[in-house]
Amino acid sequence: MRIAALPVVLSLLLPAVATAQTAPSLTLQQVMADPDWIGAPVEQAWWSWDGKQVQYLLKREGATIRDTWRQPVEGGAAQKVEGAARAELDAANPALDPQRTRMAFVRNGDVFVRDLRSGALTQVTRTDAAEALPQWSRDGNLVFRLGNDWYQWRAGAGVSQAALIKAEKDPDAAPKADDLRDRQLRMISTLKDDKARRDAARVQEQQWRHEDATRAPAPAYLGSDVTIVDSLLSPDARWLLVVTTAQGADEGQAGKMPKYVTESGYEEFEDARTRVGHNAPLPQRLWLVDVASAKVSELKFDALPGIKDDPLAALRKTAKQDALTGNRDVQVLTSGDNSGPPSIRWSDDGRNAAVMVRAIDNKDRWIATIDLASAKLQPRHRLTDPAWINWGFNDFGWTADNALWLLSEQSGHSHLYLSDGGTPRALTSGQWEASAPTLSPDGRTFYFLCNRKWPGDYEVCAVDRAGGAVRELTDLGGVEDFSLSPDGAQVLVRHSRAYMPPQLSVVSSGGGSAKQLTDTRKDAFKARDWMQPEYVQVPSRHGAGTVWGKYYGPKNPEAGRKYPIVMFVHGAGYLQNVDDRWPEYFREQMFHNMLVEHGYIVLDLDYRGSEGYGRDWRTAIYRNMGHPELEDYLDGLDWLATTKQGDKDRAGIYGGSYGGFMTFMALFRSPGTFKAGAALRPVSDWSQYNHEYTSNILNTPQLDPEAYLVSSPIEYADKLQDHLLIAHGMIDDNVFFKDSVMLTQRLIELRKDKWEIAPYPLERHSFVHPDAWYDEYRRIFELFERTLK
Repeated sequence: MRIAALPVVLSLLLPAVATAQTAPSLTLQQVMADPDWIGAPVEQAWWSWDGKQVQYLLKREGATIRDTWRQPVEGGAAQKVEGAARAELDAANPALDPQRTRMAFVRNGDVFVRDLRSGALTQVTRTDAAEALPQWSRDGNLVFRLGNDWYQWRAGAGVSQAALIKAEKDPDAAPKADDLRDRQLRMISTLKDDKARRDAARVQEQQWRHEDATRAPAPAYLGSDVTIVDSLLSPDARWLLVVTTAQGADEGQAGKMPKYVTESGYEEFEDARTRVGHNAPLPQRLWLVDVASAKVSELKFDALPGIKDDPLAALRKTAKQDALTGNRDVQVLTSGDNSGPPSIRWSDDGRNAAVMVRAIDNKDRWIATIDLASAKLQPRHRLTDPAWINWGFNDFGWTADNALWLLSEQSGHSHLYLSDGGTPRALTSGQWEASAPTLSPDGRTFYFLCNRKWPGDYEVCAVDRAGGAVRELTDLGGVEDFSLSPDGAQVLVRHSRAYMPPQLSVVSSGGGSAKQLTDTRKDAFKARDWMQPEYVQVPSRHGAGTVWGKYYGPKNPEAGRKYPIVMFVHGAGYLQNVDDRWPEYFREQMFHNMLVEHGYIVLDLDYRGSEGYGRDWRTAIYRNMGHPELEDYLDGLDWLATTKQGDKDRAGIYGGSYGGFMTFMALFRSPGTFKAGAALRPVSDWSQYNHEYTSNILNTPQLDPEAYLVSSPIEYADKLQDHLLIAHGMIDDNVFFKDSVMLTQRLIELRKDKWEIAPYPLERHSFVHPDAWYDEYRRIFELFERTLK
């Protein structure tokens, strides 16, 4: 085992070293430098109220501060918004009233209203608290949330309390039966009279509150045995939906992460996440509150089809666990880490609400509407999957005339559906994915992202609500996201390319040529002749069809020469890296340019499990992580040898996070195939990872131990025979440094050689310091130079 730095290769340090061929033009110092030298990407963008300007965020050079800039749509220079001018800014994701004459938004935690006819700006709140979720009713009522309290605003009427919920026992509730209390009240007339007066005063107070329109609504009490998780008020402030969990529920034992290099000079410890199977998401309950009467009704989940089925019954039986009885546990939250808003959508007239419910086992997802009069759920759509329901592609909402629209992967790819009361009908279809839908102001057209041409080409598309052909409005290749102008006439598009970080363009909502508004790249970056990736299709010998990849190699390969191979594995598992966008791995892309200049060829694959290719591709790794993906890389290796003059006897592999896990699997499960591998921030044992991600794919260690044995690299460590570099941030709160420490001990006990570990005391999962980036990739480059050349 080696920890000390290896001798530095001079070709990494100098811009030009004399060789028999063309000198390399890239240095590792530049590739791994602070990305300020590239130019800041546009991180978020939104329209000004009049559609004449766009506003966007850029990272400030040499800082972590994000400045807001303004760019005129019809020409002119961008200007940074500073000083008092910041008080006039609009904000992203505004809520427009049904007449589209006003918009409400949250800026700096306060609610503002902009009149779209005059541009007048009204500040609704000015507090240190964080207001959120503004919504308009059809008659001009604006509601918004502060914590779990709800407020409303009307022009000329100011702010008032709209609804109040408390996780407390109702003080007016009848006490539990008790013979001692009954005896006392019967025997002691003074106690009985005092109670009668209190009861009368309470009844009178309730009557006054109900009759007096100037009074705040009465609190609604949910009981002291629950914790309020989230809530959403109807725009007319009549109904409130509330999500709760059980009070004091066990959330599992959190890890303790040591920090050795600290400002205090002492060792410190940070609470970290819990492990899979030790913190199953807490079951949730859903409540309907009639605000005027403060009446609380629980919305039972019994009506959801399949709620009593157990898709894990066979595994439960094998594991000798008790059979499931009653309904499966569910949640109303949709974010993977349970930090997002509830999946509830009110129609703007307040008469309809839809809710998305997920089984805790994530095998089912339901959308139901709510019968407000009877306080019952009415199932509208069920999506079920023997593997797991995707966290993405679950958008839903209401049209102005109360038709329900939704995304679903039920066909195998995400598509848009519309229900006018019956079974949802498909508005889009095909072997591609629709995402991020938004409805035009007139309600006739849906706009969304699509990748119809090939899986990595993302454009803004449109389809009529009535159905018909899908239209592509843009031809930009790498659309990241978009937003309609307040009047719906234009589309603001944030898009990118392989060597262009996200920028802004504007296109007519009817289509046509796009007008680019920004280019924040620095001249030094633009001046370089970057190697464009070749988008390739690798044939699968394992029944996967085509595996898409990005290939980097010489423009004019030497006849008869065989090139050493480097294969890159992207992280996250469910992530798309083979697309026409600015890659999340932009440093690695520059590193691949450098590798080619040093005589290598490089292949980056969207292996099975990756995003962008539909449900079957995503779930191919269920209960079998690391196996289909390795098959795809072995097919890629054969393809390089057959079509790109690759030398299979001189192949290396590397990647971070999931890519680090796959590097382990490649070296441990196919020893001798790859002469060297670099596993960065890698998972070595899936039982150490989080619940939300891991349990989808492998269930839990207690229920499905075989899936963890099959999928964890540490179980195959005895097969290591090739060169291995492990690099890991010591304060990684995603994949714990403990994963690499455990594998280190395992390799020591196995008496393996030809491996080394590089720890980084001040880095988390994503490195942020150029010194650490440089050191890590210097080691990777030296590993390949030493073993593949």
